[in-house]
Amino acid sequence: MVVGHPADVDVTLRVNGQTRRLRVESRVTLLDALRDHLGLTGTKKGCDQGACGACTVLLDGRSVVSCLVLAAQCDGREVITVEGLAPDGGLHPVQEAFVRHDGFQCGYCTPGQIMSAVALLADGGTRSDDEIRELMSGNLCRCGAYPNIVAAIRELAGAAATPAGAGTGPRADGEAR
Repeated sequence: MVVGHPADVDVTLRVNGQTRRLRVESRVTLLDALRDHLGLTGTKKGCDQGACGACTVLLDGRSVVSCLVLAAQCDGREVITVEGLAPDGGLHPVQEAFVRHDGFQCGYCTPGQIMSAVALLADGGTRSDDEIRELMSGNLCRCGAYPNIVAAIRELAGAAATPAGAGTGPRADGEAR
């Protein structure tokens, strides 16, 4: 028995402020539609299982891991990728803060981290470093830039938060606080 290909579907998306029409197989993810059909490679394919956050985009203003969303489910919806954060060619304030705080090392996770941070800040849920870490926990960084990422988000949130345990006892590197 020969199994046929899934049916193609027509999808219209508003991506980074532009209406884009695609014809894709019904099983194509939003991630693959963005990267392979629209050439928007800022959104990274990490685990392809929704566990790492590298493919995070904003869908109707909310952060989603685009590897778990079918493109067909996004018909008529607004998608913002890291390329669409600062359409004037400059940097978005979150991108600037990541640069100031060295919130990236290899940079592979950075687009997803930035998109999650944009959504987190838009929701206003950043009262402490612990809360920032919790809200960003779906984004993995294998290089370990987490303290710098938290510092960048804290700066933009205007939170006067300090890391948990700050000011009590020696630091992890043995130096006094």
